Amino acid sequence: MTKITLKNILEKKQQGRKITMLTAYDYPTARCLDRAGLDIILIGDSLANAVLGLDSTTEIGMDVMVPHAKAVARGVEHALVVADLPFDAYQPAGADEVKNARRLVDEAGCHAVKVEWFQWCDEVVRSLRAVGIEVMGHVGLTPQTAQEFKVQGRDSSSAQAIIQQAKLLEEAGCFAIVLECVPEDLAREITQSLKVPTIGIGAGKFCDGQVLVLHDMLGLTDRKVPKFVKKYTDLSDQIVKAVQLYKEEVEAGKFPGPEQSFH
Repeated sequence: MTKITLKNILEKKQQGRKITMLTAYDYPTARCLDRAGLDIILIGDSLANAVLGLDSTTEIGMDVMVPHAKAVARGVEHALVVADLPFDAYQPAGADEVKNARRLVDEAGCHAVKVEWFQWCDEVVRSLRAVGIEVMGHVGLTPQTAQEFKVQGRDSSSAQAIIQQAKLLEEAGCFAIVLECVPEDLAREITQSLKVPTIGIGAGKFCDGQVLVLHDMLGLTDRKVPKFVKKYTDLSDQIVKAVQLYKEEVEAGKFPGPEQSFH
């Protein structure tokens, strides 16, 4: 496999080839995703919910994100590595987005950062691009600031607002834009109107690519998953069964056997 670059990602849109993206939060998982040939691996702030058992993505900051980003970057040889900027790294007044983004790029080894739309998000993107930091945007449902977790853009005014946000982020210099929880027809309109790729999560089949939270699609969580998630396997049950078998063998004196012992 060859190294994936931003140029490759843009070419996929131009050629009508789909972009594949999943989240990862540690070294062994990143190794698996990279071996599978994904285009982009995202260290999402969904780390808060999927791994740390927190209620909100806003509960983690740079000191949590950076070690996980480092671990993922160490495990990746081919995919493009993108890390979410956590909420307090760029949205509150006075936040130093450039300093924080540099930690993820220079210190952790990521290739780009991702930001969610908020009132002056395009200005943040411009400040990052001005110092050479690559940025992925995110519009529609934005978990860092969402009051309600529901489909966005179902009426004309909110749909137009999302279209405008996507265009502003493209103009500011984003190389790709995530569309989360928007109607399929709206996602298609945005995808057709932008020169940069769109990556959907709950946005239908017309986006240039797709992303999911890894723990959701592997069945590694016992929380209710959104409608747009497809479970490709149920590792949670498989892990429980394996651990139960281990427990039974230890209790029965079957493990360790001769082959696991030194003589």
